[in-house]
Amino acid sequence: MSKPFKRGMLGLALVLPSFLILVFIVVLPIIGSLKVSLTNEQGGYDFSNYRYLFTDKLMRSNIIFTLEVTLVSSVLVLLISYALAVYMRFNDGLAVRWIRRMYMIPIFIPAVIATYGMIQLLGNHGWAARILYHMGDDSFPRIIFDMKGIIIANLWFNIPFTTMLLGSALSGVPDAVIESAKDVGAGKLRIFFKLIIPLTYKTLLVAATFVFMGVIGSFTAPFLVGPNAPQMLGVSMEQVFGVFQDRQLAAAMAFFTFLLCSFIGYFYIRSMIKEEGMRQS
Repeated sequence: MSKPFKRGMLGLALVLPSFLILVFIVVLPIIGSLKVSLTNEQGGYDFSNYRYLFTDKLMRSNIIFTLEVTLVSSVLVLLISYALAVYMRFNDGLAVRWIRRMYMIPIFIPAVIATYGMIQLLGNHGWAARILYHMGDDSFPRIIFDMKGIIIANLWFNIPFTTMLLGSALSGVPDAVIESAKDVGAGKLRIFFKLIIPLTYKTLLVAATFVFMGVIGSFTAPFLVGPNAPQMLGVSMEQVFGVFQDRQLAAAMAFFTFLLCSFIGYFYIRSMIKEEGMRQS
């Protein structure tokens, strides 16, 4: 056997296990879900479940509600995380040291415990409401069992990891580049928009993809602190499958959620391919 052939076989052997895991854990379940979602009550195949998904008033409101929560949560997570990462990268002092020690804590708290703690703090009769009541204000806003509660929970769960991801990208920005820009008279905003964002754009896109997929497929927080109607797709999917025993409609909802995630993934992959093409040229 020639050396290139052996090298090619070795590369194939290294890639094959991960490829098989991807096929059995991701690809085959997706194909199976698509097949089930196209099955009608008579055992044939059509788009009746998808028609119901987009024509039923409650299902439409669940989809719109899910997209609203996902977009608002993703934008807030990225803005807050980027601000924290930039602050920690270009500042020093007691506040920065405390933020570096504490911002990762939410990652180590189980989601159920954190969500119940949020209910105790922000519920209608929670600690915050009681403190305001004793201060003479009994008009505490509705947060739990509302969209606001889900968004706050998403901030808690996603900001630490996103900040860590963006912080690692910002640590790769050379100080010499920043100092050179200052020497030629560039202001802070110009440095931020012309240097820092372009140098960290790739990681920002990765973070946006992770946050979007994590929020749109979330279940624990929307189930515990979300409203009864409309619901996030994950909660609605569980009820359709577990309570109403409608396997076909649940599969249609699952495949539609996969398509939404694929839509975001497409832009990420397209950006990576374009960047690789520019590098090679």
